[in-house]
Amino acid sequence: MAMMDKLQATMEATLVPVASKINGQRHVAAVRDAFTLAFPMTLAGSLVMLVNYAVLDPNGFIAKILHLGALIPNLADYQAALTPILQGTTNIMSLLIVFLTAYKLAETKQGDTLLSALCAVGVFFIIYPPYEESGALPMTFMGAQGLFVALIVGLLIGEAIPALGKNEKLRIKMPDGVPPAVAQSFNLVIPVIIVFVVASVCSFIFGIVTDGGIQYIIYNVIQVPFRSLGNNIFAVLIFALAQQFLWILGIHGPNTLSAIRTIMFAEQGVANLAYYGETGTTVGTPFPITWAAINDAFGNTGGSGATLGLIIAIFIVARRDKTQMTIAKLAFAPGLFNINEPLMFGLPIVMNPIYAIPFILTPLVCNIFGYICTIVLQIIPPVTVDVGWTTPGFLIPFLGSGGHNPLSLVIGVLCVGISTLIYLPFVMAAAKANIANQGDEE
Repeated sequence: MAMMDKLQATMEATLVPVASKINGQRHVAAVRDAFTLAFPMTLAGSLVMLVNYAVLDPNGFIAKILHLGALIPNLADYQAALTPILQGTTNIMSLLIVFLTAYKLAETKQGDTLLSALCAVGVFFIIYPPYEESGALPMTFMGAQGLFVALIVGLLIGEAIPALGKNEKLRIKMPDGVPPAVAQSFNLVIPVIIVFVVASVCSFIFGIVTDGGIQYIIYNVIQVPFRSLGNNIFAVLIFALAQQFLWILGIHGPNTLSAIRTIMFAEQGVANLAYYGETGTTVGTPFPITWAAINDAFGNTGGSGATLGLIIAIFIVARRDKTQMTIAKLAFAPGLFNINEPLMFGLPIVMNPIYAIPFILTPLVCNIFGYICTIVLQIIPPVTVDVGWTTPGFLIPFLGSGGHNPLSLVIGVLCVGISTLIYLPFVMAAAKANIANQGDEE
């Protein structure tokens, strides 16, 4: 135990300050907050598509159970009413991100948040690929493919507009009687012009290099390699390992790594959802290995560490341990919906040498199990529909694959069983230690 205490002290002294600094860095925070704020839009698109194909498709799971195809003639025709929702959610993801990133970064610099965000959208279109021969603006880079450029533009404009706006020489001063909102707008006219001109010149130069301009260069040089790096099980396992390790140190691992993780996996997720929207099935999805498709579906039941299994293990072997039983009872309802803070800080799991090993190990084992079932053996379809992180974890493989294959539900339940088995010996050890301490106190 002395060695473990020494290791914990070393980690606290070295890793905690670094991780905390990264988590609080304003650019990382702006990217993280941008995706967090945009999440309801993508979740709405995902849930509507799930309804579209689970309820309105005669072959959908719910439609089959309720025999809706027989009750409602031409049921599939009604899918057209909801299909356009994708156009206003995932298909304009880059527009949402460029706006929100600039907004949140300008907020940290105490600049004009709204004008910075609007300016970022303007720059995004200034450097956008040229119109098609038909005169239409291509939608290609408004969705997932334009995310990396959206992040770069959002960060640059979120820095530039507040910085230039503080330069007194660039301000157009209005008379005292002018309303404050109008005066503020005129104060930033010159900074906005400077930013637009620089963006236009850069776009012109890059347009000489390649027909598609900046978007095609960035996409091919940066985003495609990131996408390839993310589309493998090892990337998922490394992220899972890192975030669990940070949690043990008391740092919110998912939040700390969300910016990097989102950049790596966002495009695949949007492309998968678009595929599901077009085909109504997750079979043959273009990117079957993503963070959501593996970790969220199989390694996160109950929250980080797959801790629903921990709660069940406490119910099975630690009934005499008053401390753990009380916390497990309180944590059970939130745990069903993947909220595990009562366990993290109540048992606690944070800085707990007994639970550190299973907390890190369990998601890795469940992720590998899910990978084998979906990719290696292909006994269940890939999980590509985002059904929301508060969906009970054992339902995600089933609902997230369109709700067509009952075996996906079985696999979800098996993941809970696997996590319970891994936690059992550690719960028994913790219970013995707690009961001994309770006896000493009495």
